[in-house]
Amino acid sequence: MTEIFETIRYTADVVAVTPDGDVLLIERGWDPFEGHWAFPGGHVDPGETSLQAAVRELAEETGVHVAPAELRQIGTFDRPDRDPRGRYVTVAYLAVVPVGTPIVAGDDARTARWWPMDALPKLAFDHDEILSAAGTSAS
Repeated sequence: MTEIFETIRYTADVVAVTPDGDVLLIERGWDPFEGHWAFPGGHVDPGETSLQAAVRELAEETGVHVAPAELRQIGTFDRPDRDPRGRYVTVAYLAVVPVGTPIVAGDDARTARWWPMDALPKLAFDHDEILSAAGTSAS
């Protein structure tokens, strides 16, 4: 019997929300889904946990700084077809931040923006499923 090995990439994503229902999204500046909106996130670096990666990616892509203790794990998303580049497994986290938290797009984000929950754009990847699992839904 021949064993087949699959390359699996490990990532972390952050659903950052305000108490009044705004959601922080980045406009992706690269493929796949270039120009589409997504949660801040990215690869877990060597020696890093997904929690550490979530804190780092949120800061790098949006300028929002949170302590690891301020993030709550939403879940693990590993559907084989969730990313067209191959097999990506992400651990998603929820951060509740104060209304008016300033944001600055950086790193791989073309722009970053607060969106009202009832007027969200179409989200990249399976980020609509992640948002639903976060217990946050559009009105």
